[in-house]
Amino acid sequence: MKNRAYTRKEYARGFPPPKIVKFTMGDTKATFEIEGQLISTERAQIRHSALEAARIATNRILIDKLINDYYMVVHPYPHVILRENKMIFGAHADRLQQGMRRSFGTAIGTAAKVEVGQTIITVRVKAGHEETAKESLKRGSAKLPIPCKIVISKIEASPDVTKMQSDVTEKEQPETETA
Repeated sequence: MKNRAYTRKEYARGFPPPKIVKFTMGDTKATFEIEGQLISTERAQIRHSALEAARIATNRILIDKLINDYYMVVHPYPHVILRENKMIFGAHADRLQQGMRRSFGTAIGTAAKVEVGQTIITVRVKAGHEETAKESLKRGSAKLPIPCKIVISKIEASPDVTKMQSDVTEKEQPETETA
């Protein structure tokens, strides 16, 4: 993992597409008060199948308890192409293959590089559903090959949003004419 990743897909022929299909789930337009993040505590590569399993496990808890009153994002994308030099084991296998000669390998899958402190999954919910968000992220972290920490925080309204809301309320007030 210390060198540049094998990511140039135009040179790699015939690699399988990543299993993870949806990166954002839930209600994308609603506003939420609570945000839960699944943050990595180690540097690692996470395979696309593990990311998909974590997404399904996290999403299942949220759908069961909150129906569609949440927003979830899977952040890392599996760019790194993984290769395997398949070896034959058994009797007289040495006569059928040439060992490490021409051992570049074939593409078997993709993986995402994750650094220490990088957010893997973000879940946003309404106030009062912090435990549901925490439980869903805990189930998702069990599917990942690295230890993760869960951080639950309150979402602060950005100044642009509060300014736009105050502009709207000013426009809604009826104008009075003074004569």
